[in-house]
Amino acid sequence: MTDLPLFTSVNLLTGFLGSGKTTLLKRLLADPSLADAAVLINEFGETGLDHHLVERIDENMVLLQSGCLCCTVRGELADAIRDLLSKRDRGIVPPFRRLVIESTGLADPFPVLSTLKADPVLRHHFKAGSVIATVDAVNGMRSLDTYLESNRQAAVADRIVVTKTDLVPDTERLIERLRRINPDCAIIDARDPGLSVDALLSDVGRSPGSRSQSASGFYCEESLDLTDAEGNPHSARFRSFSISVDRPVDWTAFGIWLTMLINRYGEQVLRVKGILNLAGEERPVAIHGVQHLVHPPVHMEAWPSADRRSHIVFIVDGLDPGLIKRSFEAFTLVKRAANGGPQREVPDEGPMTVGVGG
Repeated sequence: MTDLPLFTSVNLLTGFLGSGKTTLLKRLLADPSLADAAVLINEFGETGLDHHLVERIDENMVLLQSGCLCCTVRGELADAIRDLLSKRDRGIVPPFRRLVIESTGLADPFPVLSTLKADPVLRHHFKAGSVIATVDAVNGMRSLDTYLESNRQAAVADRIVVTKTDLVPDTERLIERLRRINPDCAIIDARDPGLSVDALLSDVGRSPGSRSQSASGFYCEESLDLTDAEGNPHSARFRSFSISVDRPVDWTAFGIWLTMLINRYGEQVLRVKGILNLAGEERPVAIHGVQHLVHPPVHMEAWPSADRRSHIVFIVDGLDPGLIKRSFEAFTLVKRAANGGPQREVPDEGPMTVGVGG
């Protein structure tokens, strides 16, 4: 076996919903220097899509589903890392020198880091590397005003990558806000051509005298006393649910429905992400949206599995999943009726299922 370091570095990639973690991870994994890295991805909700959208599925990638990485699957995280370690030692998976964990957008990063230190096996084989947080230039200020998790993610980061800077004229206020939360971290524009794996993932020195370091050795481990812009304590009613559709989806009908939904409930639709089987298209189309911002659809190279159904995952704050399902069904029926029955390119309507988690 190739000589491995005494301790394997663990990098945490965090950031609020829709802030560009998966896009950044894809960019990092394209770098040859991460060819010997293992990846753990956590998906909030019962339907995992990130392992498809990253489009790098191999024996070193483990998908953790159903829940938040820092709480309901915290034990599962330790189990997954131990399993990877065991498989590496037995030669079942290629030797990896680095482990990258992409957490869900709702994860509090502090317990994730604490898992490495608390587990007696992990702390003898792994060390905490740098923490990278992505912050969305479009919705970052509102997320920081509203959600405690967003503040915690920024506070724990060794490097903050500000994404979607091409969509806003000025990021100065956001950067100033981030520097107040975490004055010592590097803040990087995602469009910076010099952005590299080495710049983001290299280990960060942590001197015992750091004023932001706790007794256990982790930055900012204690809870932050944060409020929203109105001075109210953080509060949110997160729900995750999915819509699965067995028939091909009409793009025009779907686009109008999603636009109406976002216009009406954009503040509460924290995230929408999906893979669509569109009528008349051979390849799947990926959609991404966060709050009022919906990104252009992306044609994927191929279907990631034999499943050809459309899957749309929502993470919402205070919305009834049944409301969204009923609106989807009602709009589809109205459009079909207005055209005198089923549209020519769309087969008879198949079943639609909704699962709820969170």
